[in-house]
Amino acid sequence: MIEFIAENLAPIMFVSLIVFLLLGYPVAFSLAANGLLFFVIGVELAPLSDSINLSWPLLNAMPERLWGVMSNDTLLAIPFFTFMGIVLERSGMAEDLLDTIGQLFGPIRGGLAYAVIFVGALLAATTGVVAASVIAMGLISLPIMLRYGYDRSIASGVIAASGTLAQIIPPSLVLIVLADQLGRSVGDMYAGALIPGLVLTGLYMLYILIMTFLKRDSMPALPLEARSLGSGVTSLIVALAVAAGIAYAAHVYLYPTHGENADILGGTVGVIFIYIVALADKGLNINMMSRLAQQVIIVLIPPLALIFLVLGTIFLGIATPTEGGAMGAVGALVMAAAKGRLSLDVVRSALAATTRLSSFVLFILIGARVFSLTFYGVNGHLWVEHLLVSMPGGETGFLIAVNVLVFFLAFFLDFFELAFIIVPLLAPAADRLGIDLIWFGVLLGINMQTSFMHPPFGFALFYLRSVAAKIPYLDKVTGKRMEPVTTGQIYWGAVPFVGIQILMVGLTIMFPSMVMHYKGEGSGVDPATIKIEVPGFGGGGLGLPDNGGGLGLPGGLQLPAGNPLDGGGAQQPAEGGQQGTERKPATDLSSPPSFN
Repeated sequence: MIEFIAENLAPIMFVSLIVFLLLGYPVAFSLAANGLLFFVIGVELAPLSDSINLSWPLLNAMPERLWGVMSNDTLLAIPFFTFMGIVLERSGMAEDLLDTIGQLFGPIRGGLAYAVIFVGALLAATTGVVAASVIAMGLISLPIMLRYGYDRSIASGVIAASGTLAQIIPPSLVLIVLADQLGRSVGDMYAGALIPGLVLTGLYMLYILIMTFLKRDSMPALPLEARSLGSGVTSLIVALAVAAGIAYAAHVYLYPTHGENADILGGTVGVIFIYIVALADKGLNINMMSRLAQQVIIVLIPPLALIFLVLGTIFLGIATPTEGGAMGAVGALVMAAAKGRLSLDVVRSALAATTRLSSFVLFILIGARVFSLTFYGVNGHLWVEHLLVSMPGGETGFLIAVNVLVFFLAFFLDFFELAFIIVPLLAPAADRLGIDLIWFGVLLGINMQTSFMHPPFGFALFYLRSVAAKIPYLDKVTGKRMEPVTTGQIYWGAVPFVGIQILMVGLTIMFPSMVMHYKGEGSGVDPATIKIEVPGFGGGGLGLPDNGGGLGLPGGLQLPAGNPLDGGGAQQPAEGGQQGTERKPATDLSSPPSFN
């Protein structure tokens, strides 16, 4: 029995960790305690198994491993982006966006749902924090959607799913962690995840479109009296067309001096121009634009500018993700101050929330380091790699098995726990199968997004439950008695969006180019046309004049002039030389040279 335990210590250790987690112990302490417990067992059982490489002196490596966690510059981006998201949520940006975009889409069926998805994508690209997005939209948009007759399940599902877009759309916190665990660039991970995130947003909107036809009364348009900004879509289209024209003109003007960056600079010029015009039109009461066009431009430009400040500088190579996060945090403070909503209480609450999340991540990382020291010492990584690589179906079988595993583990673990526990075990097997780790990381990120939406443990559902009405209430606008949103309605509303996320996993596997574009177009050279000619020695020569020095150099290395494989330097005509040219005899190497 003892020999069996010694030979199978790796799987026993992994199963015991799952048991610890299912019993409800904190993840960080479960990892550390499991690692230390099995370290003691492994040291005692080491003489009984060749697969156990543990000894007491190995613990001396632990301080260095923990220092490596704390000195990791990449993880410094997490507190920056968290702080930025909390400040933006406190600044009222989400409220302004939802109100304005809701007015823009209001005249069509499902308009408020489209607005929630659109704003969810914008918040994801500015905050990167799921909790902030879900809570903000739940507080602001859910009462409005219920006021105008939206189906409770659909309204709840749209809000929760749109908030989880912060999981996959850069600057997502989970993408930072995945890049760190996979040993890849955060910038490449962001670039690879951008298109899948936008495609997932489009799938959400497509679902709403389909539901407006299947259940016409589930998402009615806003009544005329609720459209306080009035109409004016034509004015907005004209303003955008003018901005596009100015951007193109600036691009043409700047191209000779700035090259490929001229398109970004030209777009910046066009956006700044139309923003200044909208501010002047509203401030001076010129009324050249409609109120709707003014509000949309004034509300949308600042968060878009913040997105460019963060993601644009990262993609252009101007800033690292950590530096981009720092600039985003400063930009969030400036936006909050511009709205007159920056106060000491806002900064204090943002710092407190940032400290809690950063401490949570750090303690999980420390526990994961303790666990991995023991797990690798019992060759657990080799056991996992062999188990996954030897699955039937090769790469396809591996991807199916991994995604099914992550999907079911997401019922019980959140994305941080999955990233720190599961991903380091999966990465070596994926790398051995030749799978691009950036693509693999984005695929896992999309799959782990379901951890926020899984009934009954999805954190996005918990966030929405915490702000949704639990008892009947009187609507502030209509004065009508509104029924509460039940937990069952929130859960059923999440199910279709979990299905959409699974569909997105399949699309990413079928169309890897959605992610692989991060590598760029390359040089355009067909590898099959590349011909490498290796020059030979002796008779094949390097094409250099032979002065009897062996390699054709004066004084050379004094190697034999002929081919050493041809019987001690048989005479061969030099390439390009005359036939029959007399050569010096080969140097006699049978005895050491004399220096007398």
